[in-house]
Amino acid sequence: MTAIRFAAMPTADARALWSGGRDAYDGLPETMVSDGPGHPCRHCLRNIDEGEELLVFAYRPFPELQPYAETGPIFLHKQPCPRYAAEEILPPVLTTSRDFIVRGYSANDRIVYGTGAVTAIADIPAYAETLLARPEIAARNNCFQCRIDKVKAPALVETGALA
Repeated sequence: MTAIRFAAMPTADARALWSGGRDAYDGLPETMVSDGPGHPCRHCLRNIDEGEELLVFAYRPFPELQPYAETGPIFLHKQPCPRYAAEEILPPVLTTSRDFIVRGYSANDRIVYGTGAVTAIADIPAYAETLLARPEIAARNNCFQCRIDKVKAPALVETGALA
């Protein structure tokens, strides 16, 4: 079994936007007021409650431009929120729909064809583990709700003989 972790938008990316930074299309984020469920914050991975202000902007969760570096509209609480930390369990934002599209990406951030599947919420962890067990798949993105990555085992450090 492959251990997985759910990773939210990096705090550095969120901080830049909270500080007036520009989005992936070099535009300023728009401010909206949430009218209830359907505005998932990609930093804390919770829905933005009705009446709360949010930012909507273009986001590209890939390190460089290339044909598979998709950009899409996403939401972020307007006021700073803590980054999702319980990486080993399904984030709250992934429990708000019946299913999500799950697809695998290679180490060079290209979609691995044949991996995209509409996946029921209860099946996301198992399908992600199946994908990430394949050597050609390094990460799993979902229209950027969050990333799912393999958990790498810590390296063993030899400390020498005990006296």
